[in-house]
Amino acid sequence: MNRTAVLNVVGLTPDLIGDQTPNLKKWFERGKVTPVKAMLPAVTCSVQATYLTGKMPDTHGIVANGWYFREMDEIKFWRQSNKLVQSEKIWEKLKKENPDFKCANLFWWYNMNSSVDYLITPRPIYRADGVKIPDVYTKPASLRDDLQKNLGQFPLFNFWGPNTKIESSEWIADSAIHTENEYSPTLSLVYLPHLDYNLQRVGPGHPDVESDLKEIDRVCGKLLNFYEERGIRVIVLSEYGIDAVNRPVSLNRLLRKEGYITVREEMGGEILIPGTSRAFAVADHQIAHIYIKEEEEIDRIKALIEKVDGVAAVLDEDGKKEHHLDHPRSGELVAIAEPDAWFTYYYWLDDEKAPDFAPTVDIHTKPGYDPAELLIDPAIRLPMVKAGLRLLQKKLGFRYKMDLIPIEGSGVKGSHGRIPDSVNKGPLVATQQAGLLNSDILKPTDIFDLIYRHVTE
Repeated sequence: MNRTAVLNVVGLTPDLIGDQTPNLKKWFERGKVTPVKAMLPAVTCSVQATYLTGKMPDTHGIVANGWYFREMDEIKFWRQSNKLVQSEKIWEKLKKENPDFKCANLFWWYNMNSSVDYLITPRPIYRADGVKIPDVYTKPASLRDDLQKNLGQFPLFNFWGPNTKIESSEWIADSAIHTENEYSPTLSLVYLPHLDYNLQRVGPGHPDVESDLKEIDRVCGKLLNFYEERGIRVIVLSEYGIDAVNRPVSLNRLLRKEGYITVREEMGGEILIPGTSRAFAVADHQIAHIYIKEEEEIDRIKALIEKVDGVAAVLDEDGKKEHHLDHPRSGELVAIAEPDAWFTYYYWLDDEKAPDFAPTVDIHTKPGYDPAELLIDPAIRLPMVKAGLRLLQKKLGFRYKMDLIPIEGSGVKGSHGRIPDSVNKGPLVATQQAGLLNSDILKPTDIFDLIYRHVTE
């Protein structure tokens, strides 16, 4: 077996490689880089599940980053259990063939209760007083203490939210180095999300992205040198590219006006009740699953959504089959945004009725993905003062609400999820084992075979 490391550099596309990424550019020139055909939906959980199983969402079941769990009558995003992935994973196949094979999963999604040998995944502690403490879950359990002793606490608040910085990807990279030094796994899967943040926050054409590219290139250079000095083969890949956007589209507000959505008032705010709603949209970047209770209403709702400015297409049963999204977890319809548009989860018609979680970073409560969590509300005159007061409440042990983000989407400048118009704006894969890349463009399901061959040939 050939020991292999896979560096998942989220948001990296062929058109971003240049003088601002000298380490990656040099490494790509020594080996071979190939575009990967983007899949639908081009979102983290779906793409990673496809890469690691060699199957599409109609088989592995990960139809988005979150969906409507019909059996629970609840919309859930960013679940962590590996049991949600309904297909054999790359490490399971390799372990069947060679019992000595060992795999480390370092922050790729669906990592809880996984059959890998070593894992690290975010697992905050939620105290009874409402305070959230950054932490990780590991396998073996002792790895958690070793990491915190050697690397310090995982910088959770730099991993997602308005304060996202390179520190989170640096910590993940250092945890990968620590895991290699301690356990020497056969296959290491390393997640490096840093580019994803500003590309969504300010858009792919913004000058700030150049600094982000330099930062992630430095982290990649460190890992490339580290692994190759140990004779470990490396694959660099990405999941999707980011489109510049300027049109937030709120399908749930349309469905609310048409009488399809049920809400409950709680403490002055409105909460969407999916179980009694006739139809609602679960927004995830540039795609949205539309769940419809009564079959006879599907055609009318499809025609309604097709007319919305910013909607490129609405997939029915035939469309879902064509794009490998015909799975029980999918909505009855799937909407795809125009290149410059994205879908919000917003369902309230009056901002005075926004739920209490709307102006906070709360990825597990919101009934849809909210990229505005990367922003500070421009209406707050002194955001650092307000944030400081909230942190003081936290330190004093009081309940607090970090209500700092906007409850409208005009500040979001980048998104993903649809299939881009050019392969230069889509995902890529690169390796020094050029003979294993025998096609000018790979399908997303081919990544499974590429990793397998890196280890076995």
